[in-house]
Amino acid sequence: MHDVHTTGRAPLTHAAGSPGVNRPLRLGVGGPVGSGKTTLVGELCRSLRDTVSIAVITNDIFTSEDADALREAEVLSLDRIVAVETGCCPHTAIRDDIASNLDAAEQLEQRIGDVDLTVIESGGDNLTAVFSQGLVDAQIFVLDTAGGDDVPRKGGPGVASADLLVINKVDLAPYVGSDVAQMVADADARRQGRPTMAISLRGADGIEPVAEWVRNRLMELSALST
Repeated sequence: MHDVHTTGRAPLTHAAGSPGVNRPLRLGVGGPVGSGKTTLVGELCRSLRDTVSIAVITNDIFTSEDADALREAEVLSLDRIVAVETGCCPHTAIRDDIASNLDAAEQLEQRIGDVDLTVIESGGDNLTAVFSQGLVDAQIFVLDTAGGDDVPRKGGPGVASADLLVINKVDLAPYVGSDVAQMVADADARRQGRPTMAISLRGADGIEPVAEWVRNRLMELSALST
């Protein structure tokens, strides 16, 4: 089950200068605790891995739990998944002091050698968490339908400025009293034409709208590199 609502599409942004021919697309995935970031990253890997060379970096404050979950789910080979223990608030490591994530991305991409897409998953944070453009080229922000249908209306940098906003777990809406259509409308009012997708990852094709959006970003990067 999914609903794709795109009132427009933001152009690809550029991390750390103009990407070259061999430069992977770096994609940030952020959002509050429990919104489904790790599940989304895992499903994205499953959907794209046969045609796209992917690497994944997860962020947790003191553990490697999200990386371990992805490894156990076998979404990629083990050598393509690394964990960064930030030791600080998640937004600090993706926005203010990006050195540990940037080093991890560069080392992982160099070691694998043929990476098309590097996904960097933030630790769970609040609505202010956004990625530095020095770290990622594009970013997805994930909300949980069960977190309250007033969240998009409250806005914040994550809701307003992410290249793609995903309203996840729409299958739970009838059980928690959330109005998904209103959530999408409230999000659109704050996003200046950037796309919003309402999805459930429980269905077999739930990730496909997000995967297609990523494929389009990869195509844009390829066009810029030629």
